[in-house]
Amino acid sequence: MTLIKFEPFRDLDLLNTNIRRFFDDFPTSSQEFSSTYHPKIDIYEDDKKIHFEVEVPGMSKKDLNISVHENILAVTGEKKKSDEVGEEKGKNFFRSERTYGSFTRSFTLPDDVNVEKIDAKFTDGILKIEIEKAIPKKPEERIISIN
Repeated sequence: MTLIKFEPFRDLDLLNTNIRRFFDDFPTSSQEFSSTYHPKIDIYEDDKKIHFEVEVPGMSKKDLNISVHENILAVTGEKKKSDEVGEEKGKNFFRSERTYGSFTRSFTLPDDVNVEKIDAKFTDGILKIEIEKAIPKKPEERIISIN
């Protein structure tokens, strides 16, 4: 017979996590009526680069701007309503859940990146930004003479 350590709060933590995930999918009342848009972003790294993937469906690359100033990467843009959406074109909405508006997302970059080597690509509503890591300088050995 295997003994299992009793952890009374483990199930509560799991329940809390599942409830948060469930409610994160629904807009709060302040989000429902606001015109702010916050794209989701994934950030990861490998040996040579730091990668940012920004989810911006329904936008074109001309609506996006990327800048770097003092080691802060800023992604700004605006998700606009198309002219064919709305009652003026004969549509009566029962529900409208999509959000529109301007956004700015800023991220402090680590010191070991080369801000001169940034690539950005936009494909199928995903903006991919790659920043090369700087090659760390090896300490040079020097011989010191004794006087």
